[in-house]
Amino acid sequence: MEAFLEVFLDSVLPENCSYETHSYQGKQDLLAKLPSRLRAYAQWLPSHWTIFVIIDRDDDSCLRLKNTLEQAAYGAGLITRTRGSHGIWQVANRVVVEELEAWYIGDPEAICMAYPRINRSSLGQARYRDPDAVAGGTCESFERLLQRRNYFKGGLRKIEAARDMAAHMVPERNCSHSFQVFYRALGEAIS
Repeated sequence: MEAFLEVFLDSVLPENCSYETHSYQGKQDLLAKLPSRLRAYAQWLPSHWTIFVIIDRDDDSCLRLKNTLEQAAYGAGLITRTRGSHGIWQVANRVVVEELEAWYIGDPEAICMAYPRINRSSLGQARYRDPDAVAGGTCESFERLLQRRNYFKGGLRKIEAARDMAAHMVPERNCSHSFQVFYRALGEAIS
């Protein structure tokens, strides 16, 4: 996610916007450290700054996971996008359904641009039409799709793929619902 965001945000944010990414050693590490990190941010966060917490759903309940994130922000005294009013919020909690690769599958054109041997028609198959509901894991599906065309034969190199996909992604054509929810919040934060 960090590699994806670094390339993607550089391409979509205005020049006067800056950002930092903070990665964790997986979901459990993030969930364990998030409450104290948000409490620390709440002590000094400037009014024009926004925090995005982005986490893969994997096999967890989306609602339960989102509630955990919301409670961490609420406990720190921060206003979330979900609980804010009149567009005033400090934290956007976003759950990637199911994993980052769903965002890739949501933009078939970007896949074809990053990996030209991929046939556009193969991405029109029913199993890819709803990227957030791809059966069998989006990461595994994305990897199989690429390996069928002789990319990443030794296994998906996730950081490389993240940078490749972010470089070609056009937000407006991405059909992943979880991506669009993230992107709308990003637009609100910079407006």
